[in-house]
Amino acid sequence: MNIISRYILRIHFAPFMFGTVLVMFLFLFQFLLKSIDQLVGKGLSEWVIIQLIVLNLSWMLVLAVPMGVLFSTVMAFGNMSSVHEVTIIKSSGGSLIRMMKPIIVSSMLLTLLLFWFNDEILPEANHQAKVLMMDIRRKKPTFSMESGQFSQQLDGYTILARQVDSLSGMMRAVTIYDNRSSASENIVTADTGIASFSADMSKLILDLYHGEIHQLIPNEVNNYRKVNFEKYKIFINASGFNLERSDKEDINRGDREMHIRDMRKIVNESKQKRKKYFNNLDSQLVKHYNYLIGKSEELANNPSNNRFMKDEETLEGAMRAVQRRASFFKSSISSDLMRIEDYELTARQYEVEIQKKYAIPFACFVFILVGCPLGIMTKGGNFGISAAISIGFYIFYWACLIGGEKLADRGILDPVLSMWMGNIAVFIMGIILVVKVNNESMRIPGLNFIKKLIAKYHSNKLEK
Repeated sequence: MNIISRYILRIHFAPFMFGTVLVMFLFLFQFLLKSIDQLVGKGLSEWVIIQLIVLNLSWMLVLAVPMGVLFSTVMAFGNMSSVHEVTIIKSSGGSLIRMMKPIIVSSMLLTLLLFWFNDEILPEANHQAKVLMMDIRRKKPTFSMESGQFSQQLDGYTILARQVDSLSGMMRAVTIYDNRSSASENIVTADTGIASFSADMSKLILDLYHGEIHQLIPNEVNNYRKVNFEKYKIFINASGFNLERSDKEDINRGDREMHIRDMRKIVNESKQKRKKYFNNLDSQLVKHYNYLIGKSEELANNPSNNRFMKDEETLEGAMRAVQRRASFFKSSISSDLMRIEDYELTARQYEVEIQKKYAIPFACFVFILVGCPLGIMTKGGNFGISAAISIGFYIFYWACLIGGEKLADRGILDPVLSMWMGNIAVFIMGIILVVKVNNESMRIPGLNFIKKLIAKYHSNKLEK
């Protein structure tokens, strides 16, 4: 590798890392805002929250790497153009394509690595993140009591403590209402008490001192009992306050939690079943059509045919029998059509996910084709211009990806075309830009307007 190639790769590294980390931070911030209400107030340990964040960083990385590639390419080549390094390389016999070679090679390597990560690591991370999030949602908020406030967090119990020390768990003037049974009413009062959880967090233990137990059976006024105690211990079921981890193998996987080989198996099985029902539908249609036509002709030619009517004594009865048979045929055909549609929808959905695993990593390559010439043309060596260009192309690419997925799921577009049309569009634009910049024929609509904005930006910066 010559000096120029090493230099070009070196100036790409820092912008690539910065762009990737910045996009991941934005995705992470969005994720935390969306999930904050499910995480706060449940007493989750720092390790659980860190684990949830790390698992979700996987899908963020897959989406951020192509953006980092585009940002670094625009910024690096824009900086080279602004300091006339591109002009120097061209004057010494170089070309844009030659300058792009080390970046193209590195982008292809990055595409392969990202594809491997997308197929092997991401499905497992998505599945574990889903299981962990399900466990967190199932966990109840942290048990707490406030002075002078009724607590109804425990099923079947209402607890009132006039004074509560949250650090030691000490309570004063405690009243506990046992509402578990409608056949009797139990009220426990105590001067002091201490609340604590068992080791496995499954029981709340209340150690009460100097109090009374009042037991009353409704509709039996004379059946009342009062018990005094010096020390009394109550065990209350507190399941759900501890984070109970589920076995990830017991939870079904969605399409974004499966490897390509597993999804391909589902696609093939769905296509085979769809073909089977198509063949069955074809044979049923022929059979039903021949039967109805034959019987209709036989009934029309000889309405008194006893062999056909069997136990039917009138022409109206025979017609009702034919109608019942036609209704049965219609129901059978509708059932087959619904199954065919379900299997076709399943095959399309999983095929979309398969193609997405290929298409997103390949964006690392196609963004190189547009980033290099755009950086040179706009001289976008500063952060603002590079970020604006990168965001614009990324929004366009992401709109193509999301729109294509919707169209494919509805059967309007083929899954392969729908997932690759963003790459195809950016690839075509990239080839046109590379050819124009390499041949220095940069007459592109809107380019002069962009150059004027950049020149105005630089002039304002100098004046300041």
